[in-house]
Amino acid sequence: MRIVAVCGLGVGTSAILQGNAERALSRLGLSADVTASDLAGVREAAADAQVVLTSTELADRVREALGRTWAEIIEVENYFDVDEIGRKLEASLG
Repeated sequence: MRIVAVCGLGVGTSAILQGNAERALSRLGLSADVTASDLAGVREAAADAQVVLTSTELADRVREALGRTWAEIIEVENYFDVDEIGRKLEASLG
């Protein structure tokens, strides 16, 4: 399974989201290849992804950048809340 964490610049915030997604997956007993991306590179980064994680503020821009995709776009309100990320991943993958 492949998950892409997206923020505007692909540096700090997406790395935080990536790490917390990995923690959430570990708590759920799941594994996935989780990578970070910026908005400009999301189309290529998510070409084979099942899930794209991003903020509520960027979700529409991510959808626009991706165009048609099979990936589910999950909006995360708090990148630091591992429980929120876990709940949303579990609902998506379960």
